[in-house]
Amino acid sequence: MMHEVTRHGRLRNLLSVCVALISVMLAVGCRSGGKQELGSKPAKVGGYRIAVVPKGVAFDFWLAVKAGAETAAKEEGAKVIWRGPADETQIEVQKSIIENLITQRVDAIVMAACDEKALVPTVKKALNAGIPVITIDSGLNPDISLCFIATDNIKAARKAADVLAKLIGYEGEVGLIPFIKGAATSNQREQGFKEGLKKYPKIKLVSVLYSQSDATIGMQVTENMLTAHPNIKGIFAANEPGAIGCARVLEQRGLKGKVKLVAFDAAPTEIEALKSGTIQALIVQNPFKMGYLGVKMAMKAIKGEKIETKRIDTGSTVVTMENFHKPDVQKLLFPPKG
Repeated sequence: MMHEVTRHGRLRNLLSVCVALISVMLAVGCRSGGKQELGSKPAKVGGYRIAVVPKGVAFDFWLAVKAGAETAAKEEGAKVIWRGPADETQIEVQKSIIENLITQRVDAIVMAACDEKALVPTVKKALNAGIPVITIDSGLNPDISLCFIATDNIKAARKAADVLAKLIGYEGEVGLIPFIKGAATSNQREQGFKEGLKKYPKIKLVSVLYSQSDATIGMQVTENMLTAHPNIKGIFAANEPGAIGCARVLEQRGLKGKVKLVAFDAAPTEIEALKSGTIQALIVQNPFKMGYLGVKMAMKAIKGEKIETKRIDTGSTVVTMENFHKPDVQKLLFPPKG
């Protein structure tokens, strides 16, 4: 009988220990499945997935953004998911890409908006799903992202106006080739260039035609511009494809160096056109830095850390053959590959 009582006692003790262990395991499970407190999010097994969604994937500018993003991700032990529309005019495609990323529950999204207003509802969905969104290059209106990292496009385009004004002797007719009406960057560069020209009463802006971020259309609008206004002395092309298209036409028409061309960005084709004298100045952004800081800010948001600055200006530099070989300029023109 004594042996029977002892055995029952041992069984009760063992049962009590098991119940206690199960209670602890359930409590830990509940806490880990709940919402994390600020700054308390642990490292994720396999690394965080950060989606980087450019406006397009075809141009060298976006490849530099990708290199910067991947460099930062490598430092953070994260993974970049690189997805974007083939063309910067494909607003609905970009919306669909982001919708799919929300469904996949990526940890954060870094994006450049094809349209500043049209993408707002989609970004709201991401934020409501608990996915941090950082914007780079082209922002939102209203800006609901956690941080916007970009060139001050108005300021940079004012620089373009100053440079072109000097090149044409501060008088004469000029043309402007923005890219997509409604895209924040295009609107801002158009605004900045027009504001910059106000300082020069003898300069007249006679034509504003959009390239639709397509080099072929850039050629067409340059042809139209020169045909309608044969006395144009200078042109500002506000992005890479517009600049490439314009440069081709100037070369074909024998106007290389005669019609001054100031262009945004620094694709290899643009750099060659600068070296050959078809382009006289480049307004160079820092796309590598945009991608790099975009991922860094995304990681801060993921970890629950405070993002101190809502707007980060990555700067712009006027590049001519006079400063082309300076080390800091070379680093801008030929950024690391990631």
